[in-house]
Amino acid sequence: MAMRQLPWLEPGDTLPDPSTAWGFADPVPGLLAAGGSLDVDTLLHAYGRCVFPWFSDDQPILWWSPDPRMVLRVADFRLHRSLRKTLLHFSHAPDCEIRIDHDFPAVIRACSASPRRGQAGTWIVPDMIAAYTALHRAGHAHSVETWIGGELAGGLYCVALGGAVFGESMFTRRPDASKIALAALVCLCRRFGVAMIDCQQNTAHLASLGAHEMPRRRFLAHVAQAREASGPSWQFEPVYWSELLSARPPAPT
Repeated sequence: MAMRQLPWLEPGDTLPDPSTAWGFADPVPGLLAAGGSLDVDTLLHAYGRCVFPWFSDDQPILWWSPDPRMVLRVADFRLHRSLRKTLLHFSHAPDCEIRIDHDFPAVIRACSASPRRGQAGTWIVPDMIAAYTALHRAGHAHSVETWIGGELAGGLYCVALGGAVFGESMFTRRPDASKIALAALVCLCRRFGVAMIDCQQNTAHLASLGAHEMPRRRFLAHVAQAREASGPSWQFEPVYWSELLSARPPAPT
């Protein structure tokens, strides 16, 4: 049987239908296309169709739409006892705070310097940093930052289209600093009625926090509806911690 050929895109070309992404019988499941460009309009078009770029320095732009998709329903976030204790301390400490979009460039650079477990390098190459910084300036990419003692201790960045939120990457310089940022994003989403955060791919760490796999067709339907809804107000108020800390009892460790 002849192997399907991966579509090659020129800048400005429309991305293929996500359902045509390579499946498990193909060499790289979830891979949709190669080439194209990383301008703001292309990225917005891609995320609206549940497609994201992911590639290394020695590769062309690669576009992905995995099936199934890893998602975190914010109502299902597992607040383990140890993290609850950390959040209680953090939320009451005078030198600890969550900032949003205070220093997006510093966050994405720090994420680039923190390769995912099992990877020798980073997929957040200079072109990606430039592209998502432009997306941030356009109001569609945001950083959630953990500040301790006046220093950036950890954080994450994400993409948002209305009420559809797509998690991208996180980093930490202090114990639990990235988990604190994720918990803050969960609180923000709960406060403003955002149902889920896209996590892209399955990892044991995400699963331990309550994320699970969802068929791509269901995820596409969710994004189509959520992107038309009002999104969060991208600022964090300390009262938002009550969305987790006043909720149901934490899961056992």
